[in-house]
Amino acid sequence: MHVLTLLLLALAPLGAPLSAQTPLDDARRAGGLLGAAVWSQVIEIRNDNRRSLYPETVHALVFELAGILWFYTDADGTQSFSLHRGRLAEEKADFAPLLRGIEPGFSRWTVLPAEPGRSGGGATLKNGCFIESVVELRARVARGARAGAPRLLSYYAKTFSGQEGHTVLAYEVDGRTEIYDPSRPQAKFAFPARRGREPLALAQSLDRREILGARYLPLGVEASPGLVAARAVPAGERVRS
Repeated sequence: MHVLTLLLLALAPLGAPLSAQTPLDDARRAGGLLGAAVWSQVIEIRNDNRRSLYPETVHALVFELAGILWFYTDADGTQSFSLHRGRLAEEKADFAPLLRGIEPGFSRWTVLPAEPGRSGGGATLKNGCFIESVVELRARVARGARAGAPRLLSYYAKTFSGQEGHTVLAYEVDGRTEIYDPSRPQAKFAFPARRGREPLALAQSLDRREILGARYLPLGVEASPGLVAARAVPAGERVRS
């Protein structure tokens, strides 16, 4: 079982524009957004399961955050990758059991060469709401903007085609809860702080659809603005967003 278990499907439900790049382009761009201060590797994976939702060749970004590894693809966004806490070196050395935990058909992988010139600029990152929310907090800290009690709000909503998940950044300023939504980056959202205490209530205020579940992932900003780390999450929970 992965370290985090709550499933939040990584679709962009609010009409966010999707990138026209390839899955490899998006994996590399995700790494560029996180920057050199965050350990990451772009990998190419062979998938032997012909009935899998994943294609035969998968490109993904594996990155470190909050003492565990995370797994991003443009097909379904970011999900926890680590199987255990406190085994980063071991897990970085061998992705095989971690990959099988996501898809049993993931039989082998290759780490692709880094592209030093790759930047984080450009079109919206496909299914990148988790990463873009983390990057926004880092940007706020870097420019000296206030962001008390920062956390990711991940929720999923009922749609005609099934469940759609989304992640936004929530934080406190002057007694109110403010939201940065990567799918609506120019919009301003502010709510009474009491509403921000409950993730479900806050998600219902942001999205008019039926909300099926919501949770917070508290974030702590390291001394260096180049890093943002989640505080401890109970073992046995999983996030996919």
